[in-house]
Amino acid sequence: MVAEERKLFDVEDGVLGLHHSCCFTIAITFWLSILVFAIRTDAYDPLDPNGNITITWDVMSWTPDGYVAVVKMQNFQMYRHIMSPGWTLGWVWPKKEVIWSMVGAQTTDQGDCSRFKGNIPHCCRKDPTVVDFLPGVPYNQQIANCCKGGVLASWGQDPPNAVSAFQVSVGQAGTSNKTVRLPKNFTLSAPGPGYSCGPAKNVKPSIFLSPDGRRKTQALMTWNITCTYSQMLAQSGDSPLLTKPGINTPRKDNTPLLQCTRHMCPVRVHWHVKLNYQKYWRVKIAITNFNYRMNYTDWTLVVQHPNLNNVTQVFSFSYKPLLPYGSINDTAMFYGIKYYNDLLMEAGPQGNIQSELLLEKDAQTFTFKQGWAFPRKVYFNGDECMLPPLDAYPYLPNIAPVKVTRKVLTFLAPITVLICLLNFV
Repeated sequence: MVAEERKLFDVEDGVLGLHHSCCFTIAITFWLSILVFAIRTDAYDPLDPNGNITITWDVMSWTPDGYVAVVKMQNFQMYRHIMSPGWTLGWVWPKKEVIWSMVGAQTTDQGDCSRFKGNIPHCCRKDPTVVDFLPGVPYNQQIANCCKGGVLASWGQDPPNAVSAFQVSVGQAGTSNKTVRLPKNFTLSAPGPGYSCGPAKNVKPSIFLSPDGRRKTQALMTWNITCTYSQMLAQSGDSPLLTKPGINTPRKDNTPLLQCTRHMCPVRVHWHVKLNYQKYWRVKIAITNFNYRMNYTDWTLVVQHPNLNNVTQVFSFSYKPLLPYGSINDTAMFYGIKYYNDLLMEAGPQGNIQSELLLEKDAQTFTFKQGWAFPRKVYFNGDECMLPPLDAYPYLPNIAPVKVTRKVLTFLAPITVLICLLNFV
């Protein structure tokens, strides 16, 4: 079996086109190679159980034939953000509503407005699709938290930038709380598939404070829509895994283009148990991008390991513990330092970033047996890499020959896990 897998990965260096894929690949190197294909099939994330994107629709005023509303989108996911080209929001009107005007965003298609004379609506489609404005639009077309090109940071990484908003003036709609009908069939692309949205629900009107904090006002009517992420939905697009090879030159169409490697993954996370001290142990993490057409801005890496409750020092990465279950501190989020390594470049000489962790040992639990030194879960940009069973990992004794003068225990051979993610369009 090992020989067959090695033969499978024995390809010459070059370039290979890759469509949206539905598998993850993990290669563990320490006298063996293992290939695992797996997929997450549910929308529940045990490392971020409360993560979602909440859309709040606040009716701020009534008009002669409808209302003006502010629509706010908040990303409450701790480590899953929305990259460029950004979010796309859609819904279906329950009756014959139209959009007279918008501020901070626009619809992608006006639709058929031929029945209107004089004033022409911004959009007459029954199923409008809305996208964010790009930065730099005129000030009279902006509102607070708009115009970011649809990019939303994760809540755990950058809360102030995890919000997006736009204003919409709706016509041919109800003009009171009793006559307004809620939109239905909400869809959210970020930028591809992956999110499923529940129905709009009436909630208590939102409360707003004046800039000086001395006066409160409230929306006339508010409803919420909750959208959750599913890795299965994200992978339900193009199914072919491999397309015909290129000739060592990246193609210029929109399909991902990967460097040919033995593992054929667009992103590789390299977890290397580097040194074993008396009271500490050291891990090197390297992330490599093999996609010639994709770079990752504000990337995130989430790792679950029992010894992450004793992180002593993190070099070159920003670090934040995640505590989804309160007192259990075994999950960490790593991300780049602003203007230093928060951008993972496309495949090439600059397409990698790395850091090292220093962890304090717990004498009661520390061991190298049965793959204990390797992560239990790994996420890159919010997508999970499925790991093999722990007993499939290589392991070494807890101690090894040592030069006493240095007081450092080093391995006879390195223990390395390569976690490869195959999930990007």
